[in-house]
Amino acid sequence: MPDEPFSAERTTMVEEQLRRRGISDERLLEVMRRVPRHQFVSPERWEQAYADHPVLIPEQQTTSQPYIIAAMIQAAEVQPQDRVLEIGAGSGYQTALLSELARQVVAVERYSTLAESAQATLRSLGYDNVAVVAGDGTLGWEAAAPYNAIIVSAAAPRVPPALLQQLAPGGRMVIPIGDAHSQVLQLFRKQPGGEVSRTLLEGCRFVPLIGRDGFAA
Repeated sequence: MPDEPFSAERTTMVEEQLRRRGISDERLLEVMRRVPRHQFVSPERWEQAYADHPVLIPEQQTTSQPYIIAAMIQAAEVQPQDRVLEIGAGSGYQTALLSELARQVVAVERYSTLAESAQATLRSLGYDNVAVVAGDGTLGWEAAAPYNAIIVSAAAPRVPPALLQQLAPGGRMVIPIGDAHSQVLQLFRKQPGGEVSRTLLEGCRFVPLIGRDGFAA
């Protein structure tokens, strides 16, 4: 990335919001120190881009708090050769982080306007291992399955069956589960034999995952 005017803010974000709260994956911290988060929000919100809270984007959606994004990616243990599925691309910021950490990223976004905008922003910044598609995130994206990691950036009332089916043996999925007001971030691991284990991570609050196996519109 070229030198950016918010490099000091990114360093502060990494050291104060992430490292101090237990984010220890150095690959992830370095990527979050580098990726220009402000490019994924409107210019009038640039001053909020590195703050410790979500930032509003079009369609009444948000790009999540940096700490929550980091916690989800760290829990998913994204590796350089992984194929990753992201549900809820939003403005594309988390997609950019995943692009730098993994071999290939498919991001599904419910709103076609957001999908098109995110893809354009990612392309303009040089991310060429990413496909942002419009669709029902609860159905995943079968065409590129299986995935080594799946990160769901919207709250589901239960785990969508299609996402578990599209998770590769040995794969990890991080998803917030709960009602429309509060959820618990959960980590699912698919064992080589197909069994799935679950680990509860922390409380959180996301916009609802709308779709066939999510919340009603």
